[in-house]
Amino acid sequence: MEKKQPMTFAEKILAKKAGLESVVPGQIVTVYPEHLLTHDNTAAIIGKISDELNEFGIYSKDLNIIVLDHVSPAANEKTANEHKKVREFVKRFGVKNFYDIGTGVCHQVVVEKGLALPGQLIVGSDSHTCSYGVMGAFSTGVDRTESSALTLMGKTWLKVPQSIKISLKNYFKTQIYAKDLILSIVRDLTSSGASYMFLEFHGAEMLSISERFTLANMAIEMDGKGAVFQVDQKTHDYLKNIGIKRSEYEPIWADQNAKYVKELEYDLSEILPVVACPHSVDNVKNITEVEGIPIDQCFLGTCTNGRSDDLLIAAQIIKGHKVHESTRFLVAPSSRAEYQLALKNGSIDILVEAGAVILPPGCGPCLGAHLGALAPKEKCLSTANRNFKGRMGCKDSEIYLASPAAVAATAITGVITDPRKYPLQSLTEKEKK
Repeated sequence: MEKKQPMTFAEKILAKKAGLESVVPGQIVTVYPEHLLTHDNTAAIIGKISDELNEFGIYSKDLNIIVLDHVSPAANEKTANEHKKVREFVKRFGVKNFYDIGTGVCHQVVVEKGLALPGQLIVGSDSHTCSYGVMGAFSTGVDRTESSALTLMGKTWLKVPQSIKISLKNYFKTQIYAKDLILSIVRDLTSSGASYMFLEFHGAEMLSISERFTLANMAIEMDGKGAVFQVDQKTHDYLKNIGIKRSEYEPIWADQNAKYVKELEYDLSEILPVVACPHSVDNVKNITEVEGIPIDQCFLGTCTNGRSDDLLIAAQIIKGHKVHESTRFLVAPSSRAEYQLALKNGSIDILVEAGAVILPPGCGPCLGAHLGALAPKEKCLSTANRNFKGRMGCKDSEIYLASPAAVAATAITGVITDPRKYPLQSLTEKEKK
């Protein structure tokens, strides 16, 4: 009997979903995803198939996950009408997993609602759908046309990707964070260096679920097909805390001796604070090289770094200080649940006292559609995942990307600042809860 070839995570899960013994990179497989995510763009998606919907309806009430988050709440009549159209669609077809404005950024919502489970296959009409690898799922983005077909038929085809193995070891030094690590990886691989490849993170047991989320979220910034972490006790504990039973999911992981197109190793103790400079996410420099650049707006939030632990780090740095008069500090919690956690631990009080503006849970300024768009010649330091021209609403502005700690330190000084100059302050009893 011929010995089965060891498979990577991506190969193994796609083989299972396609009902095959094994697959190889480049092979085309037909699969039925557990879920299809769409957001505000649902209005455009259903507009493509209005006749078909009238005749056939949707494939399943359980397939679609819809989250209104990109322009939340509606900024004008156009977006208000789009939101209305989505709500009518949800009601008409009985879509089970619908989350209206204020629930949060779609990717955060999908994870915290238990809709991304280990061993699942999820696609979405948003490029950062790759985030669900944090839960041990295969997740990737598809376009609106494919989303339209999926809504009707429930199936799609995928090409099996090659995989890159990224091994981690040791621990971050003080004031170094997952954002510094992923920006360092993007710098090394470049913005096209993982094109149609899947990132497999190994040895990540020292990282929290939130830190893993940050890493998985930015796989697409290297043109990656997705990213994944091995399910471990932290994953099990997270899922248990949100009400998911162990019997409800079946983890999948790579075989030993699986073949990778590339293997990288990162010693977390050697990672330094970094900044992605305009106008590309791989234009990454040590923060000491860009310190002192004036910043007009600081932004803390997004699916990359808008969770309660991110807000807590910022609060621990800015506590006792005020936002500098030359800058603005906008904060958008990644979800209502994370907002509530930040309220309970005192982070929001500290940020507001310092002069930060708290925005509704959602994408906020990240995509430049509303709430915090930039003016010509303005510079923003953001915890988001993209900094190309026009990303925050103005092609003549500049966007820098960094960790929540760097953004908070910069809000104090008004210029890009190394967060190591502002040690994390001791917590009050309220913040410790």
